[in-house]
Amino acid sequence: MGIISFKKLESLLTANGKTFYSLRKDKIVGTETIKKLQHGGGIIDTRTISNLCEYLDCQPGDIMEYNR
Repeated sequence: MGIISFKKLESLLTANGKTFYSLRKDKIVGTETIKKLQHGGGIIDTRTISNLCEYLDCQPGDIMEYNR
C-alpha cells in the first residue's frame, strides 16, 4: 500500500515566501496538522487540503503525491 507524501508542500511554501509557521500564524492549519504534514502519518482531511490550496493558489497535486 502506498502513502501520500506532502514533501512538495515545503517547496511550494518556500517558493511563495512562506513557512510552516506561516500556516499556523495565518490560521490555515493547526499545530498537530503541521506535524502530520512535515513528518507523515496521520490523516489529513480534504478541508485541510482545500485550505492549503486556496492559501497557496494551487492544485492538490502541487502539494502532495502518491508514493508506492
